[in-house]
Amino acid sequence: MRFWCFPRLVSVLCAALLAGSCARREPPVEVATREHTLLLGNLAEPTDLDPHTSITYTDQNVILALFEGLTALDEKTSRAVPGVAERWDVSDDGRTYTFHLRPAARWSNGDAVTARDFAYSFERILSPGLASEYSYLLWPIRGAQAFNRGDVKPFADVGVTVVDDHTLRLTLERPTPYLLALAANPVWFPVHRATIEKFGRIDQRSTAWTRPGNLVGNGAFTLAEWLPNARIVVSKNAHYWGAAANTLEKIVFLPTENPDVEERGFRTGQVHITYGVPIEKIARYRETAPEQLRLDPFLQTFFLRFNVTRPPLDRPEVRQAIALAIDREALARAVLRGSRLAAPHFTPPGCAGYTAEARVGFDLAKARALLADAGFPNGEGLPVLEFQFRNDDTQPKVAEAIQSMLGQIGVRVSLAPFEQKTWLQNQQSLAYTIVFSAWVGDFADPATFLDLFAGGGGNNWTGWADAEYDRWLQEASRLTDSNARFALFQRAEARLLAQAPITPLFFGARTYLINPAVKNWEPALLGFHRYQFVRLEPAAPAY
Repeated sequence: MRFWCFPRLVSVLCAALLAGSCARREPPVEVATREHTLLLGNLAEPTDLDPHTSITYTDQNVILALFEGLTALDEKTSRAVPGVAERWDVSDDGRTYTFHLRPAARWSNGDAVTARDFAYSFERILSPGLASEYSYLLWPIRGAQAFNRGDVKPFADVGVTVVDDHTLRLTLERPTPYLLALAANPVWFPVHRATIEKFGRIDQRSTAWTRPGNLVGNGAFTLAEWLPNARIVVSKNAHYWGAAANTLEKIVFLPTENPDVEERGFRTGQVHITYGVPIEKIARYRETAPEQLRLDPFLQTFFLRFNVTRPPLDRPEVRQAIALAIDREALARAVLRGSRLAAPHFTPPGCAGYTAEARVGFDLAKARALLADAGFPNGEGLPVLEFQFRNDDTQPKVAEAIQSMLGQIGVRVSLAPFEQKTWLQNQQSLAYTIVFSAWVGDFADPATFLDLFAGGGGNNWTGWADAEYDRWLQEASRLTDSNARFALFQRAEARLLAQAPITPLFFGARTYLINPAVKNWEPALLGFHRYQFVRLEPAAPAY
C-alpha cells in the first residue's frame, strides 16, 4: 500500500529531506501479491525446459508450470490424481491401463490435446537418438525398453495404442503398481508435435522450441520471458482446462544460487518463497519468525559417488574405507545444525513403507584395516583424491568436514567447487574421482532410488555394474506383492552398500522461507507443486 501526502506538504518535506519522494516504496512482494504474481526462488539457471531431457529438480520446477501429464501428484499424499486424463481403467491383471482424456484439454495455442500427442511424445522420449537419461521411466510399457535400445522397430510394436482422440491404452510388460505415479513425471509429459518438428527432428536435443515465443505447452502457465541468470516468467494459460480455478496471473522463477543473497532478498521483500535458507540462520528463524520457516519432508538422499573406473577407487576396499570413515551423525548434528537426518542407508524414509535393513556405520579402525588390505596402510601410496561438489550453501561445508574425517585414516582429499551445470556434466561424463551428489525420488517407492544404479542406467554415473544387483532389481520389477518386492530390494541395497559405488550421507528436507501472503503451498514429499492451486492474499492493513 502506498502512502500519499498533500501537495504542499510534499514539496516542503521533499525539499527539506532532499529526497525524490516521501512515499513509502513498496517491496516487490507487496506489488506482486496484489497483482497475483508469485516470486519463487529456484537456485539455478535451467539448462533447458524440455521435459524429456531435463535431469535437475530446479529445471523441473519450471517445467511443472508449463506442461501436464496424464496424471498429477497430490502434494499431501504423493498419490496420483487426474491430470490431462480425467479418469482411467485398469485391467484385472494390472497390465492394461486405459486413460480417458479431458475433451477440454488444450495446448497453449488452442489446439486440442489428444491421445496422439501422448503417443508421439512417448515415441520421442524412447527414441535412441534422443538419449534421454529418464527414458527408463517408460520401460514398464511393453516393448519400450527394446525400442529405446534400438532393438525393436517400428514404434507401432510398442504397447501404446491410440483408441481415439480422447482414449489412450497402454499395455505393460508386467504389472507396475506405481505406474499412475510414474505418469505424473515430466518425462511422461506430452510435447506439441508441430512445434518440435518446426525447430528440428523428433530426437534432436536443445533446439529453439523451448524459448519464449516458440514453446507450446499444455500446463497451467505459458512461457512469457526467459532472461538468463536473472528470471523466468510464466503467465496464466487461458487455454488450460482448469484455468478458471487458477488465481495466479504469473510466476517469476529467480535462479539465485547464493542462499545468503536469497535470504537477504526475502527479508527485504524481493521473493515470496526461497529455494533454501542458510544453515546458520535456521535457529534464528525458529526463534524470531517460526511462521516464515518451513522444514518439509522431502524424498531425497545426499551421497557420494565414486568413479569406479579410476584407480584407486576401482578397489572396493578403498571405497568401503572411505564410507566407514564418515561420521554421518556428526555431519547432521554439527554441520547441518539438525536440519537433516543422517543417512545410514541409501533409500530415504517415505518409500511406501520400505525401510532398509543394511547399514553403513562409522568405524575408523575397520576403515584403516580395509586400506591396509588394499595395499595402502595409513593411506601410504594413495594419490590425493579430488572431491567435487556444487558451490552452494551446504555442500562446501559438508565437503570440508568430510575432508577432515578422511584425513583421520590417511586419505588426502582436495576440494573442487563447481557451479551446477559443470558439476552435473562432470558426473554424466565420469570426469570426476569423488563427487557430492543427490537424488530426489520420482515416486514414493524404493525402486526410484535403487534402479538408479542398474548397469547401463541413464543416471548411473559411477561406472559400476553388478550382475547380482541387476538380477534382484529385475526380479522385483516382475512382482506385485509388496513383501516379496521389498525382500529383493533389501538384498539389492545391501549389495549396493557393500560394493560401495556410492555411500549415503544424509536425507533431504525442504528447508526454506515463505511469506505469509502465500496460501495453499502444501508440503510435497516429492517436491512437485501444482501452482494453479496456490493463492496470494495481501495481509490485512494495520491500524
